[in-house]
Amino acid sequence: MSTVVESKTFGKDYHGFDPFKLTDPFDSYKALRAEAPVMWDDRIDMFVVTRYEDVKAVFDDWETFSSKDAQSPVRPLCAEAKQIMADGGFTAYSGLSARIPPEHTRIRAVATKAFTPRRYKVLEPFIRENADNLIDAMIAKGADSADILPDLAYDLPTLTIFALIGVPNDMVDLVKDWATSRATLTWADLSDEEQLPHARNMVNYWNFCQKLVSDAKVTPGDNLVTDLVNLQLAGDEISDHEIASFLYSLLFAGHETTTTLISNAVQQMMLNQDAWAAIQADPSKIPGAVDEVLRTAGSIFAWRRTAMKDGEINGVAIPEGSKILLVLGSANRDPQMFENPDKFDIERENARNHLSFGFGIHYCIGNLLGKLQTRVALEELSKKIPALQLKADAPLTFGDNLSFRVPTSVPVTW
Repeated sequence: MSTVVESKTFGKDYHGFDPFKLTDPFDSYKALRAEAPVMWDDRIDMFVVTRYEDVKAVFDDWETFSSKDAQSPVRPLCAEAKQIMADGGFTAYSGLSARIPPEHTRIRAVATKAFTPRRYKVLEPFIRENADNLIDAMIAKGADSADILPDLAYDLPTLTIFALIGVPNDMVDLVKDWATSRATLTWADLSDEEQLPHARNMVNYWNFCQKLVSDAKVTPGDNLVTDLVNLQLAGDEISDHEIASFLYSLLFAGHETTTTLISNAVQQMMLNQDAWAAIQADPSKIPGAVDEVLRTAGSIFAWRRTAMKDGEINGVAIPEGSKILLVLGSANRDPQMFENPDKFDIERENARNHLSFGFGIHYCIGNLLGKLQTRVALEELSKKIPALQLKADAPLTFGDNLSFRVPTSVPVTW
């Protein structure tokens, strides 16, 4: 039996770790895994957990380590931002990731009936057509100004999720703005003044999600919203508010994380030209490449939990009420799980054991759709632009964020 050590006795040595800096955090992750795998960070008032087995165990023990605050703002909302949202009728809650059983179990069971592989299969030709069109437009624009992020990764998953849900394509930019506001308001380090425009966007975003549900009851369509409404009408226990909250999450996570995944996938392939050549020679290697991208450069590098009772992580006492930061970007490079973890290897046999989609009851319900779109993007790019490469002076930088590792750009040439 392990010896439990008292909490918060780690001093001020953060081992180079900066929770909001994600451009190149890997040396600090390595130091944390070796020296302080469960570290108290008083800058964010959280325990930081960096080893694979510890992160996985916390995900699996949802009764002790709850997801209820996973989507609460990292920096509490100021009074004016709260008032803006209250006045606008903002009452959105997590679709699934911040809910706990039995509520989570009930809603996920209904959502799973609608979120089926059949819908993915129907969408694949549409995804491929959009990928082709976007790549052709990038080629026509010319190599001098090509950037994977705005030219391909921005629109492809957005058009996909819009088709899935039944949202007009002319709303792409508006919904992307709302999604950016949600990510920024929740996971960035904002001043009170900086919170205000994002709070207004959240009101508009939530009202739109509610309208999607009410519209589906009047004018049904062949889309996920109508599927959920039909399940409700057939007797499944899910409220209009819960459907709208699910859409509130899906309209964000369903495209924002895939935009980042596609961008990071192309960047990783460009940095590893042997892998790029390998998938051109044998496209059947692409699914393995996508899993290796998820392991080494996924969209989400950290996720949060709250201790609902006194617990323990790797011999460290975690008092009830403590906040916990699970560093997926570190766990996915833990040498105890992945041999030679910093090497990008598209034929790695256990790459799919990464934790980028979580683990346990909250494993990402949309994981197959995100992987499908990234696979299609790599298939079409490798066929259409085999000589693709990063621009020589391309900045490999990522925005400041506690959880989402989003590249600032992915400039390419050929």
